[in-house]
Amino acid sequence: MPDVPAPSPHPAPFGVELRVSKRILWIGAAVYPLHNIARVYAFVMRPRRKEAVLRFLRYTAGTLVVGFIAMLPGLPVVALSGGDSGSGYVGFIWLLAIAAEIYFFIDMMSVLTASPHHVLAVETSGASTALVTSQDPRYLDQLVGQISYAIDHPDTEFKVTVGSLTVSPKNYYFGDNVNMYGGSGNVGIGA
Repeated sequence: MPDVPAPSPHPAPFGVELRVSKRILWIGAAVYPLHNIARVYAFVMRPRRKEAVLRFLRYTAGTLVVGFIAMLPGLPVVALSGGDSGSGYVGFIWLLAIAAEIYFFIDMMSVLTASPHHVLAVETSGASTALVTSQDPRYLDQLVGQISYAIDHPDTEFKVTVGSLTVSPKNYYFGDNVNMYGGSGNVGIGA
């Protein structure tokens, strides 16, 4: 079994301990029994830039529609009074719409300026998944090998420091995409 090299000289901003001890994988304070691990793999997690732009456009259209509908009760007052008495209500609606647009724009820009991350994912036979990161993708590939080796060899123990990762799943592509058409109750791979 190859040794895992020392972490890169530029440590990740948030380090977390990843260790295997007594058939248990510890990632920080989270515990994963090795016999429950279904898959361990390294990949590049990329931001969903196209979806962020489309979401911004969809929210902009929705904001305009809601703004115009909310503005309707104030329009007769503005038209009948010459523009003075109902203009405060209409101006308030537009101020809310502009504030919402600024929020949506900042949300979109946070995704557009986000960088891809090299991550190691640990998926269990249940619904949980753990993600850790490193600047060096080869380091993550070696960790995949070490964890895989530990699954088959109960006496294996090791401890390394990796970077922790906090991202919103709506802003990044995560894992494999599988499209299934037709049928119901499909399980596994069909021949």
